[in-house]
Amino acid sequence: MDRHDSGRQEGMAYQDEITHMERGELEALQLERMKETLVNCYENIEFYKKSFDEAGFDPYAVESLEEIRKAPFTTKQDMRDAYPYKLFAVPREDVKEIHMSSGTTGVATVSGYTDADIRSWGDCFARGIGYAGGDVDDVVHVCYGYGLFTGGLGAHYGGLAVGAETIPMSAGNTKRQIKVLQSMGSSILCCTPSYAMHIADTAIEMGLDPKKDFTLKAGIHGAEAFSDQFRKNLEDKLGYKVYDVYGLTEVMGPGVAMECDEQDGLHVAEDHFFVEILDPETHEPVPDGEWGELVITTLTKEASPVVRYRTRDITRIMPGECACGRTHRRIDRLHGRTDDMFKVRGVQVFPSQIENVCAAFPEIADWYQIELSREGGLDIATLKIEINPDFPIDEIRKIEDLQRRMQQALKDELAVSINIKIVEPHTIQRSEGKAVRIVDLRNGEEK
Repeated sequence: MDRHDSGRQEGMAYQDEITHMERGELEALQLERMKETLVNCYENIEFYKKSFDEAGFDPYAVESLEEIRKAPFTTKQDMRDAYPYKLFAVPREDVKEIHMSSGTTGVATVSGYTDADIRSWGDCFARGIGYAGGDVDDVVHVCYGYGLFTGGLGAHYGGLAVGAETIPMSAGNTKRQIKVLQSMGSSILCCTPSYAMHIADTAIEMGLDPKKDFTLKAGIHGAEAFSDQFRKNLEDKLGYKVYDVYGLTEVMGPGVAMECDEQDGLHVAEDHFFVEILDPETHEPVPDGEWGELVITTLTKEASPVVRYRTRDITRIMPGECACGRTHRRIDRLHGRTDDMFKVRGVQVFPSQIENVCAAFPEIADWYQIELSREGGLDIATLKIEINPDFPIDEIRKIEDLQRRMQQALKDELAVSINIKIVEPHTIQRSEGKAVRIVDLRNGEEK
C-alpha cells in the first residue's frame, strides 16, 4: 500500500469516527470538555472570574449542557476591551500564533493559538476538504488572504492536515492566480465566493473556458454570505461544486462549520464547539428550524477559550438528520448578521433578502451594492446593480422596465420600497477579500 492509499484510509477512518459519533457519546464528550473549559476560564482569565461571579454562575457545578445558559455572554466589545492579551488562559510562551480581526470599526479582537490549537484548527478545516471529496491526491489552491486574517492559514492548515499539496497563493494578482490554476492542477479552490466569481469572470474575459482550462472539482468558500443563485452561477462558470464554510477570528477561524456533499446546511465541529441559537432580543433559545443569533462556546481552545460568544450571525439549526449520515448538527447558511441588517422606514432588511429577489432576474449580474442615505430625515436605500454585458443598456425603455419590475419584486418581498440604479458591467469595485455590499453614506461606513 503506497502513502496515498494509506493516508486516504487513515484520514477517512479518522473523519468517520469523529463525525459519525452516536449523539449520546458526542454530548457526553461535549459536557466533559465544557466543564474543563469553564473551570479553565474561571481560574486563568480575570474577565471570566469577574463576569461569572457577577452573574452568580458556578463553573464547578455544571452537570448538563443546558446549564451553560446560566453563564454570561462574551461580546466583541468585551474582547476589544481585553486587547491584546487579557483573555489568554495560558502563559505567553505557550502561544505560538496570533490572529486578529481587521479592527476597521474599532479596536481589533485578538485570538491566540497553542500548538494544539493549530492542530485542531487544521483538523476542522480538513473535514471540510474531506466533505468535498478531497484527499492526499488533491491540490488545494488557497487565495484567502494570509496574515492576521484567519482565512488563508486556516485553509492552509486544513490542506496540510489532509495531506494534500497546498499552494499558498494568498489574495490578489488575479491573472497570476489564473495561470497557476491552469498549469498546476489545482483541484480545490479556497477563497471568498465573490473572489471566486471575479476569477471566473476574469478568466472568461481572457478568452478561457474555466470548465475546460481549469481542473477544479470543488470550491470551499466562506467569509461572506451568498445566495443559491450565486452558488449556481459559480458552479456553472467554474464547473465545480461549491461548499460553504463558516468561521470567525474570535473563536478559531474557518472550519467551525463546513458544508458536506448534500449542500444542506453546515456541519458544526461539535467536538470542538458548543452552539446555541437564541432570540437576539430575549436571549432565549429558539426551537430547531427557527432563525436566531448564533452563540458559540469553545470546547478545546487552549490559548484563548471563549464562553458564549455572541457572533451576531443569524442562522438556525437544521432539523432532522443529514442524508450524509454524519451526526454533528448542521446550521443553515447565514441569513445575515444583526449588524449587517439595516432598516428602511422601520422595516428590517438583510442584504441576503435583496440578493434572493435579484436572482429571479436573468438580465442582471452578480455584482451589487446597497447605498444607504438620508433625505428629509428619512432613510433611503438604493440598490446599485450591474447589468449583464449582453443587455442593451442604452435602450432607456428596457432599462426603465427592468427597474420597475425589480422595484416591485423587492417591495412585494420586503414590504418597503428600495430604489434601483442599474449600472454598466464592471463599474462596481471588485474586492480580493470580502465584497463590500453596504455603503452607508449617512456615516461613511462600508460593510
